[in-house]
Amino acid sequence: MTNLTKGERAALVEIANTLNPERLRTFVTNARRQGSAAVERAAFTRLCVVQPEANPGTVEHDVWQSVFALEEMLRQERGKTVKLSRTRQKIARDGEAKTVSDLTMKPNVSAGFTDLIERGHPELTFEAVVLCHPKTFDDEVQAAARARLSNANVDPAQVQDHAEGN
Repeated sequence: MTNLTKGERAALVEIANTLNPERLRTFVTNARRQGSAAVERAAFTRLCVVQPEANPGTVEHDVWQSVFALEEMLRQERGKTVKLSRTRQKIARDGEAKTVSDLTMKPNVSAGFTDLIERGHPELTFEAVVLCHPKTFDDEVQAAARARLSNANVDPAQVQDHAEGN
């Protein structure tokens, strides 16, 4: 990001302070049109952070960040609102942590996992949530998360570091 224009640097500062999802979507759209990958990614990342109602750093926030992120990606691609209805229903029924644990322990990868990996966001997978919250998830679930990421050619340590903001 060392070769950013003055306008890109100004946009990044504004994005960092923006709480309005629609404003952030506008940044994403404009950055894509102008070919600024750095601004697009920053606006998208910020959008994923500000949408969940839970406190940042909690399992609940990170789960909803993942859900909102994938819904946003699919909305942008399809040009219409997309909701992860089955995931939302399972969260409503079982809670965030159990939903993440159950999906991570399934023998087959979820469509959401595949979608996020294909779109270059392994840090937003539920498996990344598991690794960022080791006190919430037992050793078996953590091992399954590491294995699933490794099988997708993603270094679990890097995903965990990125998700934690290191």
